[in-house]
Parts: sequence; structure tokens; C-alpha cells
Amino acid sequence: MLIKNGYVIDPSQQISAYANLLIEDGKIKKIGKLEAEKEQEVIDAAGCVIAPGFVDIHVHFRDPGFTYKEDLDSGAKAAAKGGFTSVVCMANTDPVIDDPNQLTKLYEKAKRCDAHIYFAASVSKGLGGKQLCDYQALKAAGAICFSDDGKPLADPLFLKQAMEQIVKTKLPISLHEELPQYVKEAGIHAGKTAEKMGLRGAMREAEWEIIKRDLKLAKESGAHIHIQHISTKEGVALVRKGKQEKVKVTAEATPHHFSLREDAIMEYGTMAKMNPPLREESDRLAIIEGLRDGTIDVIATDHAPHSSEEKKQPFQKAPSGIIGLETAFSLGMEYLVNSGALSLEQLIEKMSTKPASLLHLPAGTLQVGAAADIVLLEPKADYQIQSFVSKSANSPFLGQTMQGKVKMTILSGKIVYRENEKESSRK
Repeated sequence: MLIKNGYVIDPSQQISAYANLLIEDGKIKKIGKLEAEKEQEVIDAAGCVIAPGFVDIHVHFRDPGFTYKEDLDSGAKAAAKGGFTSVVCMANTDPVIDDPNQLTKLYEKAKRCDAHIYFAASVSKGLGGKQLCDYQALKAAGAICFSDDGKPLADPLFLKQAMEQIVKTKLPISLHEELPQYVKEAGIHAGKTAEKMGLRGAMREAEWEIIKRDLKLAKESGAHIHIQHISTKEGVALVRKGKQEKVKVTAEATPHHFSLREDAIMEYGTMAKMNPPLREESDRLAIIEGLRDGTIDVIATDHAPHSSEEKKQPFQKAPSGIIGLETAFSLGMEYLVNSGALSLEQLIEKMSTKPASLLHLPAGTLQVGAAADIVLLEPKADYQIQSFVSKSANSPFLGQTMQGKVKMTILSGKIVYRENEKESSRK
């Protein structure tokens, strides 16, 4: 396969130039001024940016246990449509991913999917926050990191013990930072919108106080902690300070946290309910500044599918979370690139090269010899979000017109998504 006439952006090699790519046996063979040979499939990428496939280190594919919301196959298809070629699934499934044998079975199942799927294993048995897992055995079975995402590790003694064991694996601990005592109602910020709705919400202290605690524990143990879906300006400032003090800390931001504020709940209802919640404009701007100055290392979607029946429940009963794989690039274009906060090269780096590097995944590069995991983008193209290929459609962005289109996604040299091909979709 030859991809020609496109503009190549590869942050891993600091390439931003017009070039052609030759793919053979699922790998990148050459980059440069290349001509097509007989019997080669030719992809004309005129007007497109050719970039490494995106990498999302925080998704929920609900498999096993909740496959009416999403499964590995449907989640991978949503990833492919969004330009993602590698994803990391969180461990809060049923059963919880705390057993090496389960990991082995999941990896076998994932081989058939339209994305490279990796898995986090839980920090605690059954997400109970009390019993340590066998971290070395889980790593040997393929765990990429450890996380009880969805359930904060509120007990500092347990987390300290876990860090002391996990540091031996040289894998990160990915932390959902919300202290329960500061969360009166989940999914909504304790601010003006909550007051209008007669709710108390989740205080900002829920995030920053536990981040402050965990930075201290990481410094003492030498563990690498990764702060998930950061939502407060105080949290961003603490991570910045931690980096300056040489703590092994990285952080992620979601597209919804850098694009929406707490008042989105008044317009979108439960479609804007998530944990941690959308917060104030000053928090949104602090997250964008954190992405700009490198405090926040990567963009991750926290793709969290739920059924329409679940999201139609009254606000306090409806589950938190929205899907995000199919809209991430467009939101990055609108709120980061078009605003001048990041260049297109920097956005691609935050969505591809950096997350791959953070978890040591074989992705995020167009280097010769690497897997041909590639996305073709039209950064300035407008389109309307009319449907999703995810099993779920819980997104506040459905129906909106956005800029930044994924034209094609290639996985190990095989086209797994092409714009305008017939899709099975949920509206």
C-alpha cells in the first residue's frame, strides 16, 4: 500500500512535511518521495494530514459484564472511527480485572478487533480498596498499568502498600482522584448550577486534596502515579508543582473537561453528568494552560458508554460518563488548535506519541519498521455529528457541527475505518 500526496506529521520524529508512505506486511517500509508500483494499493491523501494513529489510555469497553453498553468489538469500531489505533481499557468490569487468567482471555478476544486493545488491572481485589492484587502476575499476563478507576483509593495506608509493591513492576498507578467525603452528589460541581438544581454536588476539594496526598505518597515510594481526568485548577497547579519537585507524576485531560463547563448540565442534562464533574470556566482554562505548558501530558477520552434508558433517568439516579472516542479530535481542533493554545503537531503529540510513550506502547510513531497504525485527517473540514458507531450515544455533542474530520484509520496496514462507508450506527 502506498499513501501519497499527504502532509505527514509525526511528533516522534519531528516530521512535518509532504511525503508518501509505503506500507508492506503491516509495517511502514519507507517515507519520502515514492512512486507507486504495479499491484500496489494506492491511497490518495491529497488535502489530508497523515499522522500516527491516536492512542487513548483511558476507555471503558464494558467487557465483560456490561456488554449491552459496549463490548470490545463495538468499542474498537468507535475507536477506529475516531482515529484511535490503540486503547487501554479500565478494570471496572464484572468480574473486575484482577486475575491473570482473565487478562489472558481478554487479550485473546481482543485480537479480532479493529484496534490494538490493552488492559489495566485493578489495584485492589474487586475494587474493594482493601486487598492487594498480585501485581507481578498481572504484569506478566499483560497489564499495562494498575487502576481502580471509578473508585478512589481513599485509604492512604492501603495505597502506600500498593505503591510499594507496584513500583517493583515499573508500571504506573492510574488514579481517579475524588475523596468521597467531599462528594455530596456525584457528577455535578458544587457551584452555581448545582444550587439552581437544589443539589450540593462534588466540591473541588474532593480532587485537589487527594492529589496533594498522593503526590506525597509517590515521592516517598518512588512510584509513578498518573492523575486521571483532571478537572480543577488547583489539581493542575499541584501536578505542576509535583513535576518541578521531580515526583514521578503524569496527568491526563479529557476533551469534555477542556471544552465544557458546569452550566452545560442546564442544556444537556445527564449527557453532561460525569465524574469528576464539569467545573468552572477558570478550571477549564487552567486545564488548557496545563496542556499548553506540558503539566498535563496527554489527552484521554474516558470513553464511558451507557444505555439511553440509563441516561434518561432523573439526574441523581443516572450514571455518570459520556462517550468520547468519536469526537475527541474535533474537540481538540476547536478548543485547543483553533484557539491557539496548541499547534496541530502538539495536539497529535498529546493524542498519539505522548500517551504511547507514557505506557511504553508500540504506537505513536511513523518510524520505518513500526506497525502501520495510521490516521488520515482533514483538520479544517466541517461535518455534523449525526450518529455514532459505539453501541451507546450518550454524548452532549450529538447533532453538533464540528471541525476536524477523520478520513481513514489504518491498523497494521489494514483499513479499519473509511469515511462514508456504510456503518452500523446509533443515533
